[in-house]
Amino acid sequence: MVSFEMSDRKKIGLGLTGFGVFFSFMGIVFFFDKGLLAMGNILFISGVTLTIGLKSTMQFFLKRQNFKGTVSFFVGFLFVVIGWPILGMILEAYGFIVLFSGFWPTLAVFIQRIPILGWLFQQPFIRTWLDRNQGKRVPV
Repeated sequence: MVSFEMSDRKKIGLGLTGFGVFFSFMGIVFFFDKGLLAMGNILFISGVTLTIGLKSTMQFFLKRQNFKGTVSFFVGFLFVVIGWPILGMILEAYGFIVLFSGFWPTLAVFIQRIPILGWLFQQPFIRTWLDRNQGKRVPV
């Protein structure tokens, strides 16, 4: 049996990331409440930084291939903070998709192992789409 130990820093980081997603979701539910969205963004970014470390976070956001995603994500964050939450969330969503597009194949493999969702992802129409787009980044 393999034990998976996590440091306290990573546990706090995962908690902050989870709260960040929750606050962002609640900000959208409450008609783009800028306070909840801003708090969600701050918690999400600080959680990711604590989870993977400051150096890895900086390397991820400053990669040449992630430049468009990084700029749009942080400009969207700035728009949320100054009071334009809808435009800010659109820019953040675009940036999030561009930044994390390399993780979609990994996410698809993970989802295939979940009982009900796995069955759905094994259907021919979804399987052919996944096979056709495997390893591709989102075009920008």
